Amino acid sequence: MSEQAAVEEISWADFQKVMIVAGTVTRVEPFPEARKPAWKVWVDFGPYGERKTSAQIAALYTPESLIGRQIVGIINFPEKQIGPFRSQFLLTGFHTEQGVVITTVERPVPNGARLS
Repeated sequence: MSEQAAVEEISWADFQKVMIVAGTVTRVEPFPEARKPAWKVWVDFGPYGERKTSAQIAALYTPESLIGRQIVGIINFPEKQIGPFRSQFLLTGFHTEQGVVITTVERPVPNGARLS
């Protein structure tokens, strides 16, 4: 029998505070100043506007494979300064031995659609 990791429960109200939304990648640029291989990524979140982030996803994704892809981001965390770059949202994904696998939607949804 395997041990289960301890998980802190949150309320529905806590979950509703997190703005987890879909957006389309519009631009990707190298981020040579990053400590670990990363891209600068711009995403159109529809009514929430275009936002940018730094993402350590270069191990599995090229800029060409990201442009036009719908991703899942958290847009209401405080902005974060990463070296010379200001990150405006968190690109979600799963850590694997090969690198971070980004969270995407199974079929197109409107940019800005909220996870429910």
